Amino acid sequence: MYVVTNRVPVAPEWQAAFEERFRQRAGQVELQPGFVRMAVLRPDSEGAPYVVETTWRDRAAFEAWLQSDDFRAAHANPLPKAAYAGEGRIERFEEIIAVSGPS
Repeated sequence: MYVVTNRVPVAPEWQAAFEERFRQRAGQVELQPGFVRMAVLRPDSEGAPYVVETTWRDRAAFEAWLQSDDFRAAHANPLPKAAYAGEGRIERFEEIIAVSGPS
């Protein structure tokens, strides 16, 4: 699996709008070949960034998403610069171990 995290420092007064954008999003990423999962994680400590985590079958699937029209449409209308409390950071990982609890 290939995991991509986007750490997004959101200004406190913009947190509700940031979360609502994900609730109202187009939903196209789920339709992409090789897409496995997405999670949007709200920080539990002041000053920490939101984390948007996507999991893909492999790196090639993620790279194809980046080149897609759906990706461009999903990122075409960003929140204003004032919504962010700093620069975001994207991190990419190859999953080497995964453990799950009982269903």
